[in-house]
Amino acid sequence: MKKHDLLKDGNNIIRVLEIQPDKILMIDCIKRTMPIWVESSALDAFSACTNEILSQTTNFAVTDIENLNADQKRTMYDRYTLIAPVLPFIADEGMRSKVISSIATEHNISKQTIRIYLCLYLAYRNITALVPKQRIDDDGNLTQDEKNIRWALNKFFYTTKKQSLMTAYTMMLKEKYCDGMSILRDTYPSFYQFRYFYRKTKKMQNFYISRNGLKNYQRNNRPLIGDGVRAFAPAIGVGMLDSTVCDIYLINDAGNLVGRPILTACIDAYSGLCCGYVLSWMGGVYSLRGLMLNIIADKVDWCKQFGISINEEDWSCDKLPATLVTDMGSEYKSENFEQIAELGVKIVNLPSYRPELKGMVEKFFDVVQATYKKHLKGKGVIEPDYQERGAHDYRKDACLTMADFEKIILHCIIYYNSQRIIENFPYTDAQIAENVKPYASCIWNWGKSQMGANLIKVGTKELILTLLPRTTGKFSRFGLKVNKMRYHCDGYTEQYLKGGKVTVAYNPEDVTSVWLLENGIYTKFTIIESRFEGKDLTAVQSLQTAQSDLAKGANQDNLQARINLARHIEAIASNARISADVSVKNIQDNRKREQSKHHKNYMEGAES
Repeated sequence: MKKHDLLKDGNNIIRVLEIQPDKILMIDCIKRTMPIWVESSALDAFSACTNEILSQTTNFAVTDIENLNADQKRTMYDRYTLIAPVLPFIADEGMRSKVISSIATEHNISKQTIRIYLCLYLAYRNITALVPKQRIDDDGNLTQDEKNIRWALNKFFYTTKKQSLMTAYTMMLKEKYCDGMSILRDTYPSFYQFRYFYRKTKKMQNFYISRNGLKNYQRNNRPLIGDGVRAFAPAIGVGMLDSTVCDIYLINDAGNLVGRPILTACIDAYSGLCCGYVLSWMGGVYSLRGLMLNIIADKVDWCKQFGISINEEDWSCDKLPATLVTDMGSEYKSENFEQIAELGVKIVNLPSYRPELKGMVEKFFDVVQATYKKHLKGKGVIEPDYQERGAHDYRKDACLTMADFEKIILHCIIYYNSQRIIENFPYTDAQIAENVKPYASCIWNWGKSQMGANLIKVGTKELILTLLPRTTGKFSRFGLKVNKMRYHCDGYTEQYLKGGKVTVAYNPEDVTSVWLLENGIYTKFTIIESRFEGKDLTAVQSLQTAQSDLAKGANQDNLQARINLARHIEAIASNARISADVSVKNIQDNRKREQSKHHKNYMEGAES
């Protein structure tokens, strides 16, 4: 028997590490527990063993270092570096424990990990034993227990029910390791084996999608490796639209609480300039109409309405961006808004949960709200704790009206456009040469004169008519019928006589006029029924519904009256004398006699 010899007795294989006259230091190569001292006589029954037999017994094949890749070599040598200080003290249990504790503290790993590496090396006396095992993906190489664990993870853990590992483990034992009486069998995988297989095979993408859903993964966990807006906004003319509920409560002129207003904005993706905004109590298509009108408005005149004076170069946007980027909101997908494409505007709908593709407008809302909130604390501004239990009721602090708040928003937008420094703007050589200042307004003004600037000049009336809702009208002898109302315009006599269906734009807030759309030209028609003039469509429909209900309510009485009328007529007719031969001679004489007979002097009643 020599040092480092392998010895075998039945299923036990040990390696001799140290030899003293009456005792031997050995390690169990099968269990790979820490080395222990035993009496020399305890090994009398053991016989010589080879490394090949050990490898076959433990399913461990010695690998040539030259066949390892760079990562495997690095990990192998790192692990050996950890255990190298322990090897000189392998026979001294006390000193060995102190060195292991010191290494664990220094490298911030567990002592058990160091012991595992040490026992691996001592059992095989080969540094390649420290090479990390390759992950097994081939189903044919999985044991039945591993297949059962994988089944349980897929069925119970990787689901939207978000069960814990322990629950999945328990369900696996119940389904796979119990007999017909639901009694647990003698042999089954431990929870530590279950958890180890989970950690070894875990894929983060599968974890996030299976437990939280694909939409949540795209919104919160997906790798953000794109170039963002620069990929499709190389010049000005790409507007990003979005809305947000402002973090402040407002009151009306009477001092009553109204709620939180909605801010809708359009931000140029290239320069970051706010092309336009609308502050309203109503979102959806209504706010989009106001936003489009604000984009093409003269901003100097607009600010004057609020008593604010600006220079034209501070906000020189009075044209529509040729491309409008929106999310999948219902208002942006509506037919009304998509009609703006008739003006030459391209609508781009971003996929769901891709906020980085419209980061400019998201940043705008963050900057504007952060700008005014710090100055309006205690005046209705909402703090982050507003949804927590027992938090202050910020509604009671409201003191600003919509007019007051819009002035504040305007000042914030002017600051955002003309005075906020854009630190990370990707300057080009031409911009640096022309000394373009890092303000959104300066970048916008420079970009308007460059090739690729894509802005569309649109008139106010044309824009309003384009964004009106549309329906189908029908010509008839009674005029143009739209929404169950009749309209007229001179010069359309032939159409009234021929009939036919046409496309009509209408204003839901005033039914006095509609506009016939033919070949891109709008022709105004005026309502015929004067009782509907100045009313909105909802009021007219309510009136028509009430009239119909009245008619329906009287329908039964009308039927009964017609029945009674027929009965009375038939009763009188049945009492008449029926003659088989009526003389048709001397009709005029007969008529004169009857006139004289039935003549009444109506003045007699008046004189009495």
